Amino acid sequence: MSFFSKLRDRLTRSSSKIGAGLDDIVAEGAVEKDDAPEAAVAVSPAPVPAPAPMPAPAPERAPEPERPAPPAPQEQAAPRPGVLGRLFGRGTSDTEPRRELDDAMLEELEEMLIQSDMGVETALRVTANIAEGRLGRRVSATELKELLADEIARIMTPVAKPLPIYPKRPQVVLVVGVNGSGKTTTIGKLASQFKASGKNVVIAAGDTFRAAAVEQLQIWGKRAGVPVMTAPEGSDPASLAFDAMTRAEAEGADLLMIDTAGRLQNRQDLMEELAKIVRVIRKKDPSAPHNTLLVLDATTGQNALSQVETFQKLADVSGLVMTKLDGTARGGVLVALADRFGLPIHAIGVGEQIDDLDAFDARDFARALVGLDS
Repeated sequence: MSFFSKLRDRLTRSSSKIGAGLDDIVAEGAVEKDDAPEAAVAVSPAPVPAPAPMPAPAPERAPEPERPAPPAPQEQAAPRPGVLGRLFGRGTSDTEPRRELDDAMLEELEEMLIQSDMGVETALRVTANIAEGRLGRRVSATELKELLADEIARIMTPVAKPLPIYPKRPQVVLVVGVNGSGKTTTIGKLASQFKASGKNVVIAAGDTFRAAAVEQLQIWGKRAGVPVMTAPEGSDPASLAFDAMTRAEAEGADLLMIDTAGRLQNRQDLMEELAKIVRVIRKKDPSAPHNTLLVLDATTGQNALSQVETFQKLADVSGLVMTKLDGTARGGVLVALADRFGLPIHAIGVGEQIDDLDAFDARDFARALVGLDS
């Protein structure tokens, strides 16, 4: 199964069900004979009958006139798209209900987008863009999904960027996030993928307070053939990061990925500890860390916005990875993050397997989010 198929399948099964919500919005206000106005416009007027021929002077039967046959009526009245069909570049459907795009429908759309964790400001902006030049027209659910997907893709295309690889060796990638966001698994998957592409990777298990995180990284390291540096439980993570940089430099590693302990953004002591790790790393290399990835749990919804604000101040976040889109995530928070911060989104995750983390594609995500095929 392709990554897009998994993304669409798991987003559809999530609590958002944006596609179903759009179907309901259109169906609630649809009229029974939606295509009647378009059909009336599309039908050509009946041809004016030719004048009756003059009677022949002789009683014999008049010969058939030699003239080309008139065009068949059905060809003149051949079905063609109605007004909406021509505007949207496709024919109308006889079976799909339509609803007039009016204030009431826009209000329902705004409410649904807010409930999908898109946030008030982003939802209002997206809805206004969809309404521009289309008020009073009747749209089907498919057309509404296409419009919404296009608007989401427009917002997210500028931030869909893979993790940049620099000639600097080792390139230090610091991975941060709150407890349970999926940092450790994300590091393991990224390291395995980079190793498979021919990069020399070293992992530093900087979560020295949680033995399970160290063990998890060691499992991923063994699976990928990537060394994992550890330190005794409770050791200073900043010291481990410094030692890992020294080792990675000596071994000529391309990438050094440093895990950090999960920390809540409202715990000042833990956030200060993260700031210390950054300071120590910069003593070794003033340009490091070259990437600071913030791993976000999609199920946290709008709380992800405050996490970005806090971590950006202390750790100079350079890019985002969104995990757990296969859970109860509503998905819209990713649109809000792109709209508000404009930080690169390097990857998204929809499961626990190595191929369940992939580069972020704006169009695929937008179409999966609204329930459209690729």
